[in-house]
Amino acid sequence: MVKIYLDAGHGGNDGGAAANGIKEKDVVLDIVQRIEKGLKTYENVDILLTRSTDNFLTLKERTDKANNWNADILLSVHINSAADNTAKGFESYIYPNANSPTIAFQNMVHQEIMNQLGTSIRNRGKKRANFHMLRESHMKAILTENLFISNGSDANLLKTDSFKQRIADGHIIGLEKFLGLKKKETQPPSDIGKFFKVQVGAFEERKNAEAVVADLQKLGYRPVIKYE
Repeated sequence: MVKIYLDAGHGGNDGGAAANGIKEKDVVLDIVQRIEKGLKTYENVDILLTRSTDNFLTLKERTDKANNWNADILLSVHINSAADNTAKGFESYIYPNANSPTIAFQNMVHQEIMNQLGTSIRNRGKKRANFHMLRESHMKAILTENLFISNGSDANLLKTDSFKQRIADGHIIGLEKFLGLKKKETQPPSDIGKFFKVQVGAFEERKNAEAVVADLQKLGYRPVIKYE
C-alpha cells in the first residue's frame, strides 16, 4: 500500500493568488479532488488530503499531517502569479538538497503534466526552492505551479473543467508511472434480477427428452421441456 498525501494550497482566510475572477484556493482544491478521484481507480493506494473543503491550515500543520501519517509521497498543488501579467506556463519544484528518488519523481510528474497540457502551454522547467512544504516533509515531495492566475489566457484555461482535468490527469499519470500503480479490475455488472438458462440437449423424440428430465429430477433439478 502506497500512501499519497495531496496538498491543495491555501484555503479559508488564505485565498492565495487571485485575479481574472478566480482564486487560487478554489482552483487547486478542484484539481486535487480530481487527482484523488483518479487515484482511487488504482490498486493498493491510500490517499490523504490536507483539506477537502475551504478551510485554513498553517504550513506546519500541513507537513505535520503528512509526516505523522508516514506518507510515501507528497504532492502540493498551486497556481502561480506574477506582477508581470505576461508571465505564463507550468513549472514544478523540489527542495534544493533533494535526493535522487525525489528528482526522479519530479522528472516523471513534470513530463506527464506537460504531455497532458500540450505544446501550447509554456514549459517553464523543473526548479528547486526552499519552500516549507518541500523542506519540512519527510518523504519524496514536489510542488507544482499550474499556470498563472495573473495571466488572462492562463486564467481562462483554469476556469474550464476540461483543462483542470488535463492538469489532474498529468499528475495522476505521473504518479502511476513513477510508483508502478495498477488499475483496479473492473467489477462485472450486477446479476440481481436476472435469470440464466441452461440447455442440456435437443431431441427429435419426446421420450428421449423425458428420459433426460427424469435423470435431472433425481439430481434435484427442476427441468422444463420446451418444444420449438
